[in-house]
Amino acid sequence: MNIKLIALDMDGTLVNNEGHVSKENEQAIQRAKEKGIHVVLSTGRSLPNCRDIAEELGRSSYIVTVNGGEIYDHHFNLVDRQPLDATLVKRLWELKEQHDTIFWSTTSEGMFNSGQPFDRDIESYEWLKFGFDIEDDEVRQVIFDELVKNEALEVTNSSLTNIEVNASGVNKAAALRKVSKWLDLSMNQMMAVGDSLNDIAMIREAGIGVAMGNAQDIVKKEADWVTLSNTDHGVAHAIERILNG
Repeated sequence: MNIKLIALDMDGTLVNNEGHVSKENEQAIQRAKEKGIHVVLSTGRSLPNCRDIAEELGRSSYIVTVNGGEIYDHHFNLVDRQPLDATLVKRLWELKEQHDTIFWSTTSEGMFNSGQPFDRDIESYEWLKFGFDIEDDEVRQVIFDELVKNEALEVTNSSLTNIEVNASGVNKAAALRKVSKWLDLSMNQMMAVGDSLNDIAMIREAGIGVAMGNAQDIVKKEADWVTLSNTDHGVAHAIERILNG
């Protein structure tokens, strides 16, 4: 298969448990770029939380952030944004209050969380993503079960204890379909690598979908194959497998 684009999740995938990109991963990415392959970060993080790593890795044609809620070009200019309706966020906030959970969120004006709450009415912000972090398995399942019934929401996670919510249809695969079109590529020419529920859509739709060795079991079942863990340079291993095809 002629892979022309590699889409990489960050947390649990590209970066190790200390949040750093290993030398092995960085070198493999550079080798892919030298062969004319686009390497695109596809992350749940917002741009301010991933820009330093993007800059360290060198120019990329596009960057997918907030689970597909935003796409930036290689100059870090915003080229696409998919907001989450404030009326939906009201219900998410009610659930947060009802179950007394930790929350975090991304808006066009910045990030808010339990340690740094927003100070205006919900309607006054342009929301992109709302998240819960819930240690209690039963409480998490109750909230998850309610949210997945709402067809206006895209419900995933980026760890076993959290829930991430975007607008329906907003996911990494949808964003990468746009990126592929702009680059005159097909999704069959893409390899996607990830570890969590917010990576499943792109892993399913990519020509080659790869799960990390540390990925959630459901992600491994959806992948074409499983690479090494994020602490064992699994991204480098996956890229080398493609390059040495």
